[in-house]
Amino acid sequence: MPDSIVSMIQGLLQAAREKYGVNPAIFLTIYLACVPLFYYSLFRTLRALRKHLGKEVMLWSAIFLCSAVAPFVYVLLFGRNLPWWAYAVIAILIGQGVLALVMKLRRNATASEEMGEP
Repeated sequence: MPDSIVSMIQGLLQAAREKYGVNPAIFLTIYLACVPLFYYSLFRTLRALRKHLGKEVMLWSAIFLCSAVAPFVYVLLFGRNLPWWAYAVIAILIGQGVLALVMKLRRNATASEEMGEP
């Protein structure tokens, strides 16, 4: 029985190497390292949403998305055949970063205009 389980796991690891072209041990290490951060940032994002803290929502949701995407970025950079939804999450993360930057630049421009600076 244990030999069949070990051989099944080895078969799954070999299939992952062939399908994605990456080392499953590295992927699993990154994935497991991100799990606590994923759940903590989810908790903090929901807490910030409940308290209407806009800046914290942006920060913790960005951390949440980074922790969700990190293992797949490894596959993106070093492997192949990434699922379509991983590209969508990466695009959302980039879009959120660009949106936050634009909002900050507009806020700084408005503040400097109100102070009379050119």
